[in-house]
Amino acid sequence: MAYRSLREFIAKLEAAGELVRVSEPVSTVLEMTEIHRRLLRQGGPAVLFENVIRADGERSPMPCLVNLFGTVKRVAMGVTLEGRERTTAADLREVGELLAFLRSPEPPRGLKDALDMLPLAKTVMAMRPATVKKAPVQEIVWTGDQIDLTKLPIQTCWPGEPAPLITWPLVVTKGPSTEREDDYNLGIYRMQVLGKDRTIMRWLAHRGGAQHHRRWKAAGKPEPLPACAVLGADPGTILAAVTPVPETLSEYQFAGLMRGAKAELVAAKTVPLMVPAEAEIVIEGHVLLDEYADEGPYGDHTGYYNSVETFPVFQVSAITMRRDPVYLTT
Repeated sequence: MAYRSLREFIAKLEAAGELVRVSEPVSTVLEMTEIHRRLLRQGGPAVLFENVIRADGERSPMPCLVNLFGTVKRVAMGVTLEGRERTTAADLREVGELLAFLRSPEPPRGLKDALDMLPLAKTVMAMRPATVKKAPVQEIVWTGDQIDLTKLPIQTCWPGEPAPLITWPLVVTKGPSTEREDDYNLGIYRMQVLGKDRTIMRWLAHRGGAQHHRRWKAAGKPEPLPACAVLGADPGTILAAVTPVPETLSEYQFAGLMRGAKAELVAAKTVPLMVPAEAEIVIEGHVLLDEYADEGPYGDHTGYYNSVETFPVFQVSAITMRRDPVYLTT
């Protein structure tokens, strides 16, 4: 059965003994990272920190979820392709085989081959996302003076870093072309917090979001590039965002394949983009075309700090969320 939301997946993990809740106070400044680092090394469970202390010393009303995909088993559990549960690396091989077929399908050698391919083709076409008018992720909407990123339990991961870092945003962008209505890119790019309503968008030049930004600028668009940072989508959509999806396939459509059910999307409140309706938090805004800032240094997965580089600034126009959102971080 497809997980419609992150919280449905949390319930499944908890029932399977793959998630534990921690009620002791844990700080977002360094402490959460150190606990997570040990969990990863030991192949430990996903953890929901229920008593989170923000950098300002205040208790956050939002719990933090870490180590979600810290083991192969939990990655496999997050893929509900064909409505079937998976738990092993061998199970994940099917996803690789599907990707290989979608990237370079061999022509059918006869009628039987063509008929064998037909169910897969039908499945792919059937996974075009559905849209809704009302969504849980917009139960609470902050705009104007209400916008305040410091109210989110954003981590400071390693000593000497310049500012808190949004570590697991699923960034939604759309190119300037009108040829494809579904020309969305989903990418995970870290976001250094600059203030209550500004961050840096650190996307490398070859990533989809950065390509949209360049094309948008080259097209002479009068307004900056609309973008949304989704925090805490369903597991299939999160995994689709880090999978090398064929250019001919909408990433929301591939998310539907990974979920085993169509992605449900809702129109963002302040930008012309569609976002996952069952997400926990969405940060809406624009990636500026003429304003850049120095990002880093930050500790990276390589085991070293990155050097300081310049990336575009993201200006927040709204923050929407569920009534009791879970903040997904890593």
